[in-house]
Amino acid sequence: MASLNRIFLIGNLTKDPELRYTPSGIAVANLRIAVNRRFRDKNGEQKEETCFITVVVWDKQAEACNQYLRKGSAVFTEGRLQSRSWDAPDGTKRNTIEVRADRVQFLATQRQASEKPAGSGNVSAEEPRVGYESRNEEDSSDDTSWAGNEE
Repeated sequence: MASLNRIFLIGNLTKDPELRYTPSGIAVANLRIAVNRRFRDKNGEQKEETCFITVVVWDKQAEACNQYLRKGSAVFTEGRLQSRSWDAPDGTKRNTIEVRADRVQFLATQRQASEKPAGSGNVSAEEPRVGYESRNEEDSSDDTSWAGNEE
């Protein structure tokens, strides 16, 4: 049976990126993003629900995220869901589901866009104009010794 594991998110960072390096020297960054969903309840009242998601970014894309993104930065992320498990210090088995980013594109917030001169686009002159494409999956999928943001 065919399957598909692809996710697209637009949200804002809830804190600065966390950049680390694997023992083999590959950069890995965790982005914690908030994604909002607006809807009307059964009484017709406008409601908002927020989902907090960890996005894992590898290699040069991770370094670019660490350099240019900060808490509150808006991002578009494309990737896949990935589950991970580890043994917690208290001996319990822990599991998490994260987004493994293939692409992260930096977006300007409304405030940032209004502060820029007309025609300057959605990023500043020193920021890249598009997201970075990650390396092939085989390059970093076996190097999971970076795991360490367990909650």
